[in-house]
Amino acid sequence: MLKRTIYSLAIVALIAGCSSGTKLNETPVTDRSGTAGGQQGASTVAPVTIDPTAGTAQGPVGVARIVYFDYDSYTVKPEFQSVIDGHARFLKANPQRRISIEGHTDERGGREYNLALGQKRSEAVRRALTLLGVNDNQIEAVSFGKEKPAVTGSGEEVWAQNRRAEIRYTR
Repeated sequence: MLKRTIYSLAIVALIAGCSSGTKLNETPVTDRSGTAGGQQGASTVAPVTIDPTAGTAQGPVGVARIVYFDYDSYTVKPEFQSVIDGHARFLKANPQRRISIEGHTDERGGREYNLALGQKRSEAVRRALTLLGVNDNQIEAVSFGKEKPAVTGSGEEVWAQNRRAEIRYTR
């Protein structure tokens, strides 16, 4: 009986240890005051300059390279379907070309949560492209979470510019 109890407790501990604390189905951010999760002494991250038309020699001309997302969402909004379509046409016509889709979040929320949300955003763009016929081998989806903001500061205007997925042509 004692062995059975110890065995049961070991299984429960193993299962509890394997579970992830990052949950995307729950809203982890409730403080909308602009503080970065209350982290004191956090290092300052330099902003990334974004030029939606940069590198047009590598990709489709006249097609934006950024897809923006709503707060705490990884759903591609209908207004960005033309961006997805333009890159899908280009990639299907140029099967040797490769892209990296970089998922980003605003400063709110914890590091792990934002990395997971950024990955979900890059995967959502990847999925949209593959549904349009782009070969999955041409696409890499990565996340930077909140580590590379497009704009520094706080407030909805700033946060909206940081909730994005960027399409980068790698070759």
